Amino acid sequence: MITPAGVHALLPHRYPMLLVDRVLSVDEDGIRSVKAVTLNEPWYARLGPAPAEEDFAYPDVLLLESWTQTAGLLALHGDGGRPDGRTMLFGSLRDVVLHRRVYPGEVVEHHARLRRAVDDTVIFEGSSQVGADPVLTIGSVTVAFRPQERLDPRHAGAASG
Repeated sequence: MITPAGVHALLPHRYPMLLVDRVLSVDEDGIRSVKAVTLNEPWYARLGPAPAEEDFAYPDVLLLESWTQTAGLLALHGDGGRPDGRTMLFGSLRDVVLHRRVYPGEVVEHHARLRRAVDDTVIFEGSSQVGADPVLTIGSVTVAFRPQERLDPRHAGAASG
């Protein structure tokens, strides 16, 4: 298990975009994490005085982001937990199916598995569910690690020693 403090230490994301609450398990079958959706999240601040029930649906793009953060945790866990001066970049998403919307008060459990790794590029697949209900299926996500200095010259030389 990776505690909330561990998630915070591994991922560069911060409020309001840190979208994994904790990791339940990491093993040869992959990673399982949870994200509790609450009405107190900033995305709900836009709701007017009489929102419809559908207005409370968690944004699909944030559900995908939460899942990809879980996959990122698996990549970092398998890499010793340190990107060592590298930035993790998410590339393509393929065969994504959103089965149903998620609402405040629900806890989403993400599952991500490593499908393939070649050098500094990895491919993940997986799903998310609320209880026994599937909410998301991911056919594949490609992740690449790149040196920070290649992406932003301000980082050049910062990772010495």
